[in-house]
Amino acid sequence: MIFQAFFEYMDFTSWLLFSFVLLILTDVVKNWRPSNFPPGPWAVPFLGNVFTGVDFKTMDKLAHEYGPVFSLRRGSDRMVFISGYKMVKEALVNQLDSFADRPVVPLFHAVFKGLGIALSNGYLWRKQRKFANTHLRYFGEGQTSLEKYIEVESNFLCEAFKDEQGRPFNPHYIITNGVSNVISSVLFAHRFEYSDQTFRKILELDNEAIVLAGSALTQLYDAFPGLMQYLPGPHQTVHANYEEIMTFLKKEVEKHQEEWNPDDPRDYIDVYLAEMEKKKEDPQAGFNIETLLVCTLDLIEAGTETTSTTLRWGLIFMLHYPEIQEKVQAEIDSVIGQFRQPVLADRPNLPYTDAVIHEIQRMGNIVPLGFPKMASKDATLGGYFIPKGTAIITMLGSVLFDKNEWETPDVFNPGHFLDSEGQFRRRDAFLPFSAGKRVCLGEQLARMELFLFFTCLLQRFTFSPVPGKMPSLEGVLGFTHSPDEYMVLAVPR
Repeated sequence: MIFQAFFEYMDFTSWLLFSFVLLILTDVVKNWRPSNFPPGPWAVPFLGNVFTGVDFKTMDKLAHEYGPVFSLRRGSDRMVFISGYKMVKEALVNQLDSFADRPVVPLFHAVFKGLGIALSNGYLWRKQRKFANTHLRYFGEGQTSLEKYIEVESNFLCEAFKDEQGRPFNPHYIITNGVSNVISSVLFAHRFEYSDQTFRKILELDNEAIVLAGSALTQLYDAFPGLMQYLPGPHQTVHANYEEIMTFLKKEVEKHQEEWNPDDPRDYIDVYLAEMEKKKEDPQAGFNIETLLVCTLDLIEAGTETTSTTLRWGLIFMLHYPEIQEKVQAEIDSVIGQFRQPVLADRPNLPYTDAVIHEIQRMGNIVPLGFPKMASKDATLGGYFIPKGTAIITMLGSVLFDKNEWETPDVFNPGHFLDSEGQFRRRDAFLPFSAGKRVCLGEQLARMELFLFFTCLLQRFTFSPVPGKMPSLEGVLGFTHSPDEYMVLAVPR
């Protein structure tokens, strides 16, 4: 009788309020924080912490408030953030088997589909990564090494800078094209001229997608993909850009299929086509055209974005610290001189130059929040319980600026990487490439490129700002942390 009377007196507004309260209670119960789960700010019903900033500075503030292991909720999905060298090392190195998987990131899943190298898991990931590691070293006539590709491209890059004749210019896409040509030579057996407008467009599309991927509006797609896929916004631009890039890569692969000679593999695509024939009886390994396209996209991005962005930061730091630029040039002049091109074998004899490059990587903080990982099994971290399947963000920027690990973390100081005798020293808290099983596949290539490109540029040019237009040290935070656009003067030495 009581319930019957209650329902009789309910009008439309009352039903609406009752339904709303019921939905809120359902959301609260459904998303109740698990027992002993990492703490975090209060989450709005249905939305979670979508109003919390997505930049690394906001995450640093939350780490100070809640501790080195804390959590946020995006929609109904919980994410755990890990801050500081001690705890990041615990997750990536000491418990490397606990956090080795990738979660589904809806924004990227629409493009990568859980294939390739960066975003795949399990057996397919192991097979694709092993294949890439094995076959990215030597290709072409005479088994051309990666070092040789970089040396050749360093000359092209310096010539492009020289063509500017000391006038102000934006180095962004000259550097990006040069860096991308190294991995392009490995993948496609050819490079792209800096004047190639088609390839320039591909680089611009990729850069735009990477910048937009880090924006708060774009990341709403990850929280509510079912709704956002029908709405306009930057996520639509990201997907459209990748679609155009994939069309470009399909043409390259189709050309290789037409010209393919299994007895004369020229590049990565050729040997991948051969592997597809060998692995026909093992479909779970994923060796097919669709995976090849995603692997090629993985390698293009891994071999271009972070290295080119680091070099762009490098020029900015040289503009801000001309005394450091002069000291690097003096060391290069004394060891190599002005007429011989730098080679990798010079690196042990250029400790100050090597230290400056490492400090550029540290201060540049290219991937401050790393790339999402996922708990592959129930785990405990920092005393908190993290259930299997929970998305994990290892804050690499917090490691590079950890006050317990660096003498002057907020100052550009090459001395961080020099011992008392001026020799180069490695630092455990230097993790720009992450660590553990998901360490960046392109780390060795990037280290070679940074040394050879940077050394070659400072051997041949002195860099200075356009009068009255000193570039900012405040970066643009997308998926990576990159410099704002700037102009520079490159005067031949």
